[in-house]
Amino acid sequence: MQKNNYALQGIAAAALAASSSAFTPNALAAPVLEEVVVTAQLREQSLQDVPVSVSAIGGEKMMESGLSKIEDLSAYVPNFTMSESGIGTDIFIRGIGSGENQGFEQSVGMYVDGISYSRAQLARAPFLDLARVEVLRGPQNILLGKNSVAGAISISTADPTDQFEGSTQVTYEPDVGERIVDLVLSGPMTDSMGYRFAVRARQQDGHIYNLVLDRDEAEREELTLRGKLKWDIRDDLSASFKVELGSFDVDGRASEIITNYPSTSTVPFFAGRTYGEIMYDTQFPGAGGAGLGALAGLLPQQVLDVLQVQGTGDIINIQGDPGVLNNVADRKRHSNGDYSYNDTQNFTAKVDWYYGDHLFTSITGIMAYQYEEDCDCDFTGAPLFQVLFDEEYKQFSQEFRWISPAGEKVEYIAGAYFHKSALDFYDTIYLPSDIIPQLVNAADLTEGGARGDNDPAAGSSSAFEVLGIGDAGNALRGIRTPRYFTSDSLIASGFMQATWNLDEYWRLTLGGRYTWENKEGSRKMDFAFEDGTIQPLGEVDTAAAVSFAAERHSLKGERQESQFAPLLNIQWDVSGDMMAYFSASRGFKSGGFDARSNASPSADPTPINPNAPTGTNQRVLIGSFEYEEEQATTYEIGTKMTLLEGAAELNVALFRTEFEDLQVSIFDGTLGFNVGNAASALSQGLELDGRMALTENLVLSGGLAFLDFEFGEHLFGTCKQDEAPTNPNGVNCDYSGKTNQYVADYSGNLLLAYERPITKSLMLRANLDAVFTDEYYTSQNLDDRVKQDAYIQYNGRLAVSSLDGDWELALLGKNLTDELIIIYSADAPTGKTITGATAHHAFINAPRTFALQASYRW
Repeated sequence: MQKNNYALQGIAAAALAASSSAFTPNALAAPVLEEVVVTAQLREQSLQDVPVSVSAIGGEKMMESGLSKIEDLSAYVPNFTMSESGIGTDIFIRGIGSGENQGFEQSVGMYVDGISYSRAQLARAPFLDLARVEVLRGPQNILLGKNSVAGAISISTADPTDQFEGSTQVTYEPDVGERIVDLVLSGPMTDSMGYRFAVRARQQDGHIYNLVLDRDEAEREELTLRGKLKWDIRDDLSASFKVELGSFDVDGRASEIITNYPSTSTVPFFAGRTYGEIMYDTQFPGAGGAGLGALAGLLPQQVLDVLQVQGTGDIINIQGDPGVLNNVADRKRHSNGDYSYNDTQNFTAKVDWYYGDHLFTSITGIMAYQYEEDCDCDFTGAPLFQVLFDEEYKQFSQEFRWISPAGEKVEYIAGAYFHKSALDFYDTIYLPSDIIPQLVNAADLTEGGARGDNDPAAGSSSAFEVLGIGDAGNALRGIRTPRYFTSDSLIASGFMQATWNLDEYWRLTLGGRYTWENKEGSRKMDFAFEDGTIQPLGEVDTAAAVSFAAERHSLKGERQESQFAPLLNIQWDVSGDMMAYFSASRGFKSGGFDARSNASPSADPTPINPNAPTGTNQRVLIGSFEYEEEQATTYEIGTKMTLLEGAAELNVALFRTEFEDLQVSIFDGTLGFNVGNAASALSQGLELDGRMALTENLVLSGGLAFLDFEFGEHLFGTCKQDEAPTNPNGVNCDYSGKTNQYVADYSGNLLLAYERPITKSLMLRANLDAVFTDEYYTSQNLDDRVKQDAYIQYNGRLAVSSLDGDWELALLGKNLTDELIIIYSADAPTGKTITGATAHHAFINAPRTFALQASYRW
């Protein structure tokens, strides 16, 4: 924070850069915007000199505005979306992201102090004591590498200071029960060594009320600790070391069922009833109950004849919590409980050696995380099924860079990169109640045994088992589906980017990165009993195939690939206040192995039930395992202008990205995700951002993006519920010519930042921003029933501080008009496949909140 001046602290443009209006104390002087410095090209440069569409925000501004993680930041950067999804995290730039699959690395790369954080789970980690965050749009494969075909998020943590300083900030929000405490201590230890220690503790009760468990969700508890040392070994050699430990634990989710349409099933127990009604109260007694009268006209005569002789208990007896009848978007959910417990560890060592004016840098990173989750993945208050997840990831990386002096005829950056990682992922479904077996039994009974096999049990007293129909659900009682997935990757690459200063007006930049990667993967899935022992072949295989589209399989693979990613960039200094550029680049994202498919990619039928000598309902399930690399070619024309003698800036970028073999994760309509490569896609649009010092006390900032996305050919999209497949395979729908999830025709923001002294010792600061977007699809299957309408969301901040900036008291307001926004949505799993009823679950934003914030610096 600047002290002893009238600096205007403002969030710059769409990027939220930590900008301010710095000017001479002379009251007659025109206000001039302060320069924003970024490291998008590994050198410190003015944002206005970088030929890339980049947005940036300073770390201090993020703390002041209550932006605690990447999901909060995404609202302020047009064409950038990050949201938690059903079983993962979605990160999209310009309509491109990787979707939900633990086998994926992200199309949007994330880098922290130069270390690749390519796993989506890490995007949920909280921010702590940052210098700045930069969001770069378009392929960033040359200087950053590691699959960043859609863009990159570059995060820089704050460094030790030359003089001792400390700060603490406390934030309290009563409505969602948010409490945040930040502490930073920094300064010299000796003449040549400095330290910085930072800690953040955050708790939040949540903004969704769980009707079943009578509690607020998602309840968060976060603790992050970081220590940094900087050692000036000698004048030309320095080293820095960072150790960071973090945990972020979440109980519950910010999701709820938001639609509820009647079942289209021909099964009489379900027909015409909504998912909520079926889960709340469904009772159909057998002969041992209220007699055959209740079943007359519902079951085949063969079944009724047997029931008349041999009694049976209730066919269906579901008496759920009344909360399951709440199926509108109202920040109330019904769930049986879920959690996500995460731990992260990071060690980074950076060494800088100056040889003359040349800089040689070594960056060594060791990073790991572990998490375990219990997902109530039917997303309802009916105890249908849960999914346990357990994941461990370890990564080692080493990068060497050579950066030439700036201002020479030819400037260059060259380097080599090595990366080794290992991923172990485990998940399993378990059924906490008898509801799904009952539902499957009912469907099997009415359908004449289509849900299971003709395997009558000898000596059984059950009328259904005597017939060999109506008992398929019994095979699913207590089922576990242990799945083990591993992926080990080894990467080596070399890169170089050189800029030729042709004259004082023109610059030509050429770059390239060659990458070699070897990846090994395996996935094994089985059916087990509750105690973990593997079940023998039987009706469980048929019942799981029909109702869950799942089969036993064991797969292994190894792939090796190499890529060359080129870059061409031309810059023209039109004048001292205007720069124009053209760039063409090609990026790649490596192929890999699918962690979440429930079936093998072969067309072999499911196993024959040895206990069904007279008939077995085999199924042919086609899943996925290995997928190929994707390629993106981007063309961009842009200009960056300084206007009104430094009082205003305007940046414009026009882009076109052509994707080939786009990697997509396709929900199979039940419980799995199949990864494939869409043939092609096109993303194009226009991005504008700017800021202007209206007066020496008032800054206006804004960003606006227009986006057009279209799949060129994509034959394997996920069909909407009740939509007939258009692909000849009878499963998928043709998405050719369609748009993508999270694509809005336009989006942007506006911010007014005001700052002035009100007494000789007090400063007043006020911010008001508006975040807006056109309508967009929130579900991967582009379902209009859960499409988010266009909206405008307002946020504000009012603060009083000492003129020297030592202390500050602030009031923060978010979502001031209390907009209810669907962030992400998907089909309610198993609802359609078992009961024929259509329902969707969605993640919902927080309501209007007001927080108090107190800061002190010394």
